[in-house]
Amino acid sequence: MANVAVVGSQWGDEGKGKIVDWLSERADTVVRFQGGHNAGHTLVIDGQTYKLSLLPSGVVRPGKLSIVGNGVVIDPWALVEEIETLRSQGVDVTPERLRIAENATLILPLHRELDALREAAAGAGKIGTTKRGIGPAYEDKVGRRAIRVMDLQNPKTLKAKLDRILAHHNALRRGLNQPEVDRDELFDSLCEIRPKVLPFVDTVWQLLDQQRRAGKRILFEGAQGALLDIDHGTYPFVTSSNTVAAQAATGSGMGPRAIGYVLGITKAYTTRVGEGPFPSEQENETGQLLGERGREFGTVTGRARRCGWFDAALVRQTIKVAGIDGIALTKLDVLDGFDELKVCVGYRLDGKEIDHLPAAQGAQARVEPIYEVLPGWAGSTEGARSWAELPAQCIKYVRRLEELIEAPVALLSTSPKREDTILVHDPFVD
Repeated sequence: MANVAVVGSQWGDEGKGKIVDWLSERADTVVRFQGGHNAGHTLVIDGQTYKLSLLPSGVVRPGKLSIVGNGVVIDPWALVEEIETLRSQGVDVTPERLRIAENATLILPLHRELDALREAAAGAGKIGTTKRGIGPAYEDKVGRRAIRVMDLQNPKTLKAKLDRILAHHNALRRGLNQPEVDRDELFDSLCEIRPKVLPFVDTVWQLLDQQRRAGKRILFEGAQGALLDIDHGTYPFVTSSNTVAAQAATGSGMGPRAIGYVLGITKAYTTRVGEGPFPSEQENETGQLLGERGREFGTVTGRARRCGWFDAALVRQTIKVAGIDGIALTKLDVLDGFDELKVCVGYRLDGKEIDHLPAAQGAQARVEPIYEVLPGWAGSTEGARSWAELPAQCIKYVRRLEELIEAPVALLSTSPKREDTILVHDPFVD
C-alpha cells in the first residue's frame, strides 16, 4: 500500500478537509508538514462540524495518530486553544493521539504584531496575509534565530535564545516606532504555556520511520495550495512555505521515497483569498453566484473568496511542479444549472498565446484568459455517489478537464458530506 500526500492544486480552499478526512479513515497516521494556523479545514462528521487550523484532520478520528511535523510553524497559544475547542466538542486529544515535532518553529506574539504592522505599512502593496505571524516566523527560522518547540524543554537556555531573537526584532520595532519586547515578560509567557505543549512533543522523524517500518499507512496533509508556494506560486502573493508535495518529505523528516501517491485537491471552478493575479476571475454575477452557491468564505479569516471559472492552464502547471498523480475534483455540485461553463485553456500575453502562467509579477497581471466553452447540465449532481448518477454533460465536463490538465480524476466530491464521494482510483493502492 502506498503512502499518500494530499496537496491543493489551486490557491487553497479546494476542500482538502473533507478529502483528507475521507482518506484518514483508511490511514493509520496523518501528518501536517507545512504552514501554520493560517490554514483552515472544515470537517462535517455525523452532523458535527469541526474547524481545524493547525491540527491534522485525522485528530478527530479515534485510533488515528496525528502528527504536526517540523515544517509547520506553531503558535503554542493557538495550538492549546484548538485542542481545548476540540475537547469541548467531545474529541479526546491526548499525547497518544497527537504528537508534535520537537524541531518545529514557534510563532511568538512578536511575529503576529510584526505581520500586522508590515501589512498596515504596505498600503497598496499589501499581499493579504492573515496577520497570524506565519511569514515572520519562517523568516526567523531561515535566519537561524527561531525559538523551537524543543527550547521549551530547557528554560535555563531559553533566555539566551530570546536575547538573540530580540536583538533582531527590537531593532525592527524601533524602526517602526513600536515599543520593544520585554525579554522577561516573553519568557514568563512561554513558561506558562509550556506545560500544556510539552506532553505532545516527540522526535517525529524517528516515530514516522517506525510507523513506516511497521507497514502503517501514512497520509501527508498539506495546507493552502500549490499556487501559494513560496517558489512556484504567484509571488509575492504567496504563503511563506513550500506547499508542493516535495515538502511532505522535508517537513516531516521522511525521505521522498516514502510518498507513493500525490493527490491534488482541485475545485471544479477557481477561487482565491487575498491579493494577487487571478486570470479567470469573474467580478460579475457569475462570480457572485459561484460564491453564494459554494459558500466561499475563508475558514480562518471569514473573508469572501474571489471566484471564477476553472483554469485548466494553471492546474496543468501545478500538477507538474507539485508532482500530482491524480486529482480529487470537489464542489462539482456548485456548477449545477449553468447553461454553459467556461474553462481557461491558456493565456494571451502582449498579443502572444502562451500555455502557462509566467513567473514575473507584471506579466501575471497582464495575461488575458483564453476560454473554451462547454455545455452545462440541468440535472443535479449533489450527493451523487456513482458515475451513473451524474448527468451526461457533467461527465463530459469532467473528462474534458482530465484532458486539459493532463491528469486523471481519482475522486469526485459532490457535497460537503464525506459519504458523497465517488472513488475512481484508490490513492492508497500501488
